[in-house]
Amino acid sequence: MAFEEPNIERKTFSILQVLANTSKPLGSIVIARELKDLGVDLGERAVRYHLRLTDEQGLTRLAGRRDGREITELGLKELKQGMVKEKIGLSISRIELLAFMTTFDIDKRAGLVPANVTFIRKQDFARALQIMKPVFAAKLAASNLVLKAREGEKIGDLTVPHGRIGLATVCSVLLNGTLLKAGVPMNSRFGGLLQMRDRKPWRFVDLIHYSGCSLDPSEVFIKAKMTSVTHAVKTGNGSVLANFREIPAMCRPIAQEVISKLETVGLNAALLLGGVSESVCETPMELNRVGLVLIGGLNPIAAVQEAGIDVDFHAMSTVIDYQKLAPFTELLQGG
Repeated sequence: MAFEEPNIERKTFSILQVLANTSKPLGSIVIARELKDLGVDLGERAVRYHLRLTDEQGLTRLAGRRDGREITELGLKELKQGMVKEKIGLSISRIELLAFMTTFDIDKRAGLVPANVTFIRKQDFARALQIMKPVFAAKLAASNLVLKAREGEKIGDLTVPHGRIGLATVCSVLLNGTLLKAGVPMNSRFGGLLQMRDRKPWRFVDLIHYSGCSLDPSEVFIKAKMTSVTHAVKTGNGSVLANFREIPAMCRPIAQEVISKLETVGLNAALLLGGVSESVCETPMELNRVGLVLIGGLNPIAAVQEAGIDVDFHAMSTVIDYQKLAPFTELLQGG
């Protein structure tokens, strides 16, 4: 079964998730509230509209005389399958979309930048900041700039759930966007675990190609507990999140100039720019191509997860105004 309009699929999937997580029928008001706690901003009227669609599709049914709905066996099956059609090619498509949506102007220091969004429980937030502090200090994040939001506030398209604090970190797709605006075509090849040795990038020890993964590879590695970001910060040796791109050799001077300018405004996503046709972090390059290693924007969040703090993170989730970002050190001072 497939829905005709992609946006409806995503919203419907969230509604089915809410209904699957309860043993009793729920009305549109309660569903809308539950969706908001999940970071999905959908009003009561919109929920009723989507419920009519799911009723017609046989995914939900009316229970009782009021508007309470429950999920059907078919709905559970559809939920389990995870909307396969919706997921195909999502990762690479999301990179391309966010790159296009990036409008950041280096000279004006204004515009939209891509971001990852993480929701952290209020009671864990202070401790999480202390865990992230050395990661930002070691420049193992795409930027030292972040955005904090309180419950009920929005970060891009996401609403901070009740009892949580939202934290946006700059996504490395920033390089895709700024280089695209500079006329540099970029091939996004894979996301992986980059082994650091003596505090220097050494080699990729695991990788996932974007074209074959519906999730951002960073999400996969974090959830699988495969990172050792904190160890890399403390000892100089460990596995951190990184991404691999390649550009035409003739574009290398332009890329170098853009990277240097970005660093002056606190955006240091580029970890390593290779030479023409030279291997980068033991990744071979074709003739007249240049490899580019980008540091993962979710490394600070990976460190928090390594410490046993459960967080809800959304990689490559939205774009935010650069001028709303503030240095992480200010966040520490402000609590």
